[in-house]
Amino acid sequence: MRFVVFGAGGVGGVVGGRLSQHGHDVTLVARGEHLTAIQADGLRLESPDDSVTLDVPAVASAADIDWGLDHVCLLTVKSQDTDAALNALAAAAPPELPIACVQNGVDNERRTLRRFANVYGVCVMLPSTFLRPGVVQASSAPMTGALNVGRYPLGIDELTNDLAAAFSGATFLSDPDDRVMDQKYAKLLMNLGNAVEALCGTADRDGELLRRARREAVAVLDAAGVVVAPKGHDAEQRRHISIRPIGGERRGGGSTWQSLARSASSVETDHLNGEIVLLGRLHGVPTPANALLQRMAAKFVRQRRPPGSVSESELAAMLRE
Repeated sequence: MRFVVFGAGGVGGVVGGRLSQHGHDVTLVARGEHLTAIQADGLRLESPDDSVTLDVPAVASAADIDWGLDHVCLLTVKSQDTDAALNALAAAAPPELPIACVQNGVDNERRTLRRFANVYGVCVMLPSTFLRPGVVQASSAPMTGALNVGRYPLGIDELTNDLAAAFSGATFLSDPDDRVMDQKYAKLLMNLGNAVEALCGTADRDGELLRRARREAVAVLDAAGVVVAPKGHDAEQRRHISIRPIGGERRGGGSTWQSLARSASSVETDHLNGEIVLLGRLHGVPTPANALLQRMAAKFVRQRRPPGSVSESELAAMLRE
């Protein structure tokens, strides 16, 4: 099994780096200065316990890969970049290529299934950071994170077990799950806080605004008939994930916070809070808190505002207007 990791940022860089470090054949698909740095100096993977520089092949495009029947693609781009990645893969890779969506959000698998028949969902629990070209950080050690996997929309097959075994041998906790999307919907509820953290900073992440956004989401998912993994389903795995400083510095924030910190041209909020807004509109459930977070995240991107530059009380006041 040869891995192509499409998107070598915080998640893809750490997953691809750990797989390569533990003997797997890995090629990264990256872009811009990050690609240039990896090609020139290798991928720097930093963790609380050690830092290594890995000689991992990196290319700019799916067209640069000599695809074979033993390839598996780990799709690790953020959800707003999924369609562009699928367009590139469909133009270059064989139609039977297995694709595992190692992504937050719940719509990537469905979009991928339009183009490829063999699709897998991976529920990601991985405290990682990508802020500098050529460098990714894994904030948990010795276990890097958890990557539970199942076939989409349902089921477990031989490749599911092979992927779980590969992840487990590369410092990840990984269990096959025939209903992995139930886990991904539970993760979506958690990820609604990404926008709050990015807009208001880490100190204001867990206030009333997030609690309201999650209450809206629970009502929406109930109205839509979506099955969500029960609270505490991943408690045993989480017990083994220990976030510690790297080089004396604590982790700043999650993926949306990092996107704003890098002045990225987009954030994932349309596919997190925006998923709840969409389902609310389809099923007649109001979602004002999630809609506000979605609009404000887009505004921050347009105005290139840094993370944490509005208070939760200011956002709550907008919600009352």
